Order: sequence, then structure tokens, then C-alpha cells
Amino acid sequence: MSWTSRVQGFRSGAESRFPVLSEMTSRLVSGNLLDAGTRLAAQAFLASVPLLFALAAFAPQSVRDQLGESLRAMFGLTGPSDRELQQAMGRTATEGLRETTGIVGALVALVSATSFSRAMARVCERAWLLPRAGTRIAAWRWAVWLLVLLLVVLLQAPFRNGFGAGLWLGAPVFFLVSTGVWLWTQHLLLANRVRWLPLLPGALLAAAATSALALTARLYMPGALNRALGEYGSLGLVLTLLSWLIVVCGALTFAFTIGAVLAQEPPLNRYFGTGGSDG
Repeated sequence: MSWTSRVQGFRSGAESRFPVLSEMTSRLVSGNLLDAGTRLAAQAFLASVPLLFALAAFAPQSVRDQLGESLRAMFGLTGPSDRELQQAMGRTATEGLRETTGIVGALVALVSATSFSRAMARVCERAWLLPRAGTRIAAWRWAVWLLVLLLVVLLQAPFRNGFGAGLWLGAPVFFLVSTGVWLWTQHLLLANRVRWLPLLPGALLAAAATSALALTARLYMPGALNRALGEYGSLGLVLTLLSWLIVVCGALTFAFTIGAVLAQEPPLNRYFGTGGSDG
């Protein structure tokens, strides 16, 4: 028996004993998940830049300071990249932004940023093989999700630092908060078409992925951002941040899809009451 035949036999045996493997392999291969994750990352970047500028322009100084601390906690900013952040959040810069942006511009930025919400909703719907929700049902959900996500970003510093206790408490707090955020994200953007409990595997996988990437970002991103800034200037920062977003959004896309398959296929479907399909 050839090596290829042995591998195929092993795969067939595994899939017959664990049908979830067959469905998961099919969904991961046929779902264009890498493309979906890349599109989600692009929408996240296009939404975050105008939103952060609008927040820096119109938010009180205390909120701007909190945003700066959270961005430092997320990316471990030091040296040149930290100075760039301080310059962007400085009083002179925010006054200039306020003059050029205006209230109307800030509102337009918020509305346009819902494209990120729509992209995330589509990722969740594809994971559960559901059709698009009607705009009248979903529109307010896009805005609410975006505003809550912005609040979560603002609170990253205390979450990740364990409210001053350090990483030993910050890591489990971040994981628990992430689990809650991704559980609520799926339920909200799926327009209540899937019950809470079947969404838990995807939320746990997404929280595990984002927690691991959060720890990795503090180790990798400071040096990468400073090197990119030194070699390519602001363009280097953009490319580095976009690359990081692609990894994060790709991980979320895979986590939601795998979680949906696990919840719908044996043996977990008997506990979640999905019976192979939940909609």
C-alpha cells in the first residue's frame, strides 16, 4: 500500500468516526475564508482611521488620554511610534482636526464605518450558512455594534493590565471580556437567528485567538512598527497595522466558522440542541 493510499485511508476512517472533521474540512476549504478575513481587515482599517481621528478631534482630553493608553497597551508602543501617537493625540493636532473635520464629517465617518459592521455580519452569516438579514432589521445593530466595539477599544488598557494588578490578572480578564464580546457580536449581528448557547464555541475560539494575538502583539509590534516607521515613514505604519489586522480578522473568520461547525455537528450538537442546523 502506497503512502498516499494510507493517508487517504486514515482520512476516510477519521471522517467516518468523526463526521465533524469532514464538514469542517469542507467549510474551511470551500468558504474562501482567507479572502473573507482579508476583506474584513480592509473594512476594519478603513473604519478605524476616520473613527479614531473623529474621536481624537471631538472627545474630551480624558478620553483622548485613555485612547492613547489603550493603543499603547494593545501594541506596546515605544520610541518613535509612541511619539507619533502623542503627536496625533496632542492638543494642537486635535484642534486642527476639529477645524478640518467638523461635526458633519464626524457623523459621515461614523456612518461610513458601518461597512465594517456589515462585513463582520456577513462573516457570521457565512459561518452559519444564513442569508443576509434585511437592512431594516440589521441597520441599528451595525451602529450599536460599532459603538460598543469602540468602547471596548477605549478600555483595553485596564483590561490588559488587570486593572493595575498586572498580566497575571489581565490575561484571564482579557479572555473573559473577549469571550463575552464575540458571543454578543455573533448574536447581535445574526439578528437573533441563532441561540446564545450554540454561539459559545465560536466565541471561545475567537477569544483564544485574540488573546494569543494580543500577547504576541506586545512582543512583535513595537519593533515592527518602529522599523517600518524608520524605513518607510507613515506608510510603513499603515502597512504594518494592516498586516496585523489581516491576521486578527482571518483568525476571527476561522474561529466563527469552526465554532459553527462544532455546534452543528456530532457530538456537540446534542448538547446545543442544533441537530445539524440552527437558524
